[in-house]
Order: sequence, then C-alpha cells, then structure tokens
Amino acid sequence: MTARVLMYSTGVCPYCVRAEQLLRARGVDDIEKVRIDLDPDRRSEMMQRTGRRTVPQIYIGERHVGGFDDLAALDRAGELTPLLQG
Repeated sequence: MTARVLMYSTGVCPYCVRAEQLLRARGVDDIEKVRIDLDPDRRSEMMQRTGRRTVPQIYIGERHVGGFDDLAALDRAGELTPLLQG
C-alpha cells in the first residue's frame, strides 16, 4: 500500500509531468491532483500550506515534500520508496 499523494499542479507544467512520472515509476497508482490554474482559491491554499508559489508542490501523507527537485533528491537518497510505503 502506498501513502496518499497530493500534488498541486497546472496543466502546462513540465516539472509536474516529471514528478508524476517519477511517482508512477515508484508504484504510485493514485495521485490526487489539485489544478491551481483552474481553481484560484486552491492556489491561495497551496501558498498558505507550503509557503511557496511554484508547482508542483507535493505531499506524501502529511509530509510536504516540496517540488520536483526535492522529490528527485529524496529518490536519489533512497528515501522516497520508504516514505511512499508509509
């Protein structure tokens, strides 16, 4: 079983696509996507929760992982898979 994954994203974000590809390669079947380009209120929510303005912003379980670079760094360090397993 994998942890819940939430990703704030937009429709034209290449880093969002790369983050999704990496998560799927690590066995994540379900990514809850929040399209902040379609719902401006959710953009405000993202900025309040994360303190960041850029996408993607990724949560695994209750942990804010950050953006794609942060996700890739976790993967390189061998910490992504254990985090996904909860």
